[in-house]
Amino acid sequence: MPNSKYQIYKDKAGKFRFRLLAANAQPILKSQAYKSKVACKNGINAVKRNATSKSKFTISQSKSKKYYFNIISGNKEVVGTSQLYASRDTLRKGVASVMRNAKSKVEEV
Repeated sequence: MPNSKYQIYKDKAGKFRFRLLAANAQPILKSQAYKSKVACKNGINAVKRNATSKSKFTISQSKSKKYYFNIISGNKEVVGTSQLYASRDTLRKGVASVMRNAKSKVEEV
């Protein structure tokens, strides 16, 4: 999608994080905290490499009974986590959106 993008930002603790925004500017994936911008960019590259394969997505259910997914890298680390979804159907749409938007450009905010 032409308007989708990754945003790199600093959180309140001064750590670097990224989020993947869909074309409608809604966040569809977020990262863990990284100590450096370089490590954060490496995390984005891991998402780009792994989000094209459904086998790299793991589905879980929160304590509140909502669904979410993680993208798992080749070294078995979580490189991205979705928002919470009310149903498996909406979760599947979220997975498809991340797969579609995974190759997006990177923006620093």
